[in-house]
Amino acid sequence: MNLQWSDLLAAVAILLVLEGLLPFINPGGTSRVFQQMSQMLDRELRVAGFIAMAAGLLLLFFVRS
Repeated sequence: MNLQWSDLLAAVAILLVLEGLLPFINPGGTSRVFQQMSQMLDRELRVAGFIAMAAGLLLLFFVRS
């Protein structure tokens, strides 16, 4: 598999588009989610981040294979 810089930049561009969708569509809901997240323990945030990374890696593995 030959990964190009353009592939990485395309992935970052898609990430930015997806990250911007929720605040654009529902700014009030996004604000409430961020407030709730700020009250979570560091351990809970770390576990949620790990799960998100693992799910992303699994999805990437299946899509690219």
